[in-house]
Amino acid sequence: MKELLDGGVGRWILVAVVLMVLFSSFQLIGEQQRGVVLRFGQFSRILQPGPNFKLPWPIESVRKVNATEIKTFSNQVPVLTRDENIVNVSLNVQYQISDPRKYLFGSRNADLVLEQAAQSAVREQVGRSDLNTVLNNRGPLAIASKDRLQLALDAYNTGLAVTGVTLPDARPPEEVKPAFDEVNGAQQVRERLINEAQAYAAKVVPEARGQGARTRTGAEGYKQAVISKAEGDADRFTLLQEQYAGAPEVTRKRLWLETVQKVLSENRKVIGSDGRQVIYVPLPADSGKAANTGGNAGNSGMPSMVPQDVLLNPPQSATSEAIRNPERGPRPTGREGTEQ
Repeated sequence: MKELLDGGVGRWILVAVVLMVLFSSFQLIGEQQRGVVLRFGQFSRILQPGPNFKLPWPIESVRKVNATEIKTFSNQVPVLTRDENIVNVSLNVQYQISDPRKYLFGSRNADLVLEQAAQSAVREQVGRSDLNTVLNNRGPLAIASKDRLQLALDAYNTGLAVTGVTLPDARPPEEVKPAFDEVNGAQQVRERLINEAQAYAAKVVPEARGQGARTRTGAEGYKQAVISKAEGDADRFTLLQEQYAGAPEVTRKRLWLETVQKVLSENRKVIGSDGRQVIYVPLPADSGKAANTGGNAGNSGMPSMVPQDVLLNPPQSATSEAIRNPERGPRPTGREGTEQ
């Protein structure tokens, strides 16, 4: 033995032992990894990404786990709904390791615990819902299943965090699929009719409101017009009453002349009296013509002016008849009028 040491072999053995100790003390942890240090088989600490040092083996050892990888579990679960219908629900669960210590030592097989807990959570949530909800509205069921699954994983100390739960598909068993498809088609038709009715209501209701607003506006305008006209008529009547109270005879004759002028303006006739006196009432359209043909008045046998006494004292028979029947006109008592 002494000869071996003197020969230098012992030095090489010592160097090898030292190198082995140093090598086992250095530990490099990847960026997505975490290192769980075990000292004599018991948990000691967590190593973060990068170069780390520990006591040499066999005093301490390291178990590496991928703490950032997103794992996926998929399965199809037969579930009984609240209304006692069997439906096959597809299940996808995304999860990752949140606590390496609990993941390694909290349960015997954390991944298996997650699979069983996920199926149990889906059965629980679907079992509280009817078939129509499971087939057409699975979003809220997926959210509730995720929350229920996370509570179960925390209770079992799995060290896993659920990042997402989806229920992409739900369909009845093949034996009853045709009947379910028929029901589902009827529900889709129902939804389509509801949407069409809502779209029609959204179109018709604003139009009806607009028409109602226009009608109300027109009614308000008509109301104001009628009120204004009535107020104007009342003001004119009040003014006329005041004039009549001041000069009854003059007001009465003025009203008579205005009435006769209005009636005769709509009846183009010349009326003759018993005394061969002629009342000639020129119309506004004929005023210029009468002025231009004044020199030919003798040829037509019609005077260009109305006698003053005739206007102030109209024949009783003519005025009475004209007032009684303005459309017919006064009955001639002398010679007949000639058409203008």
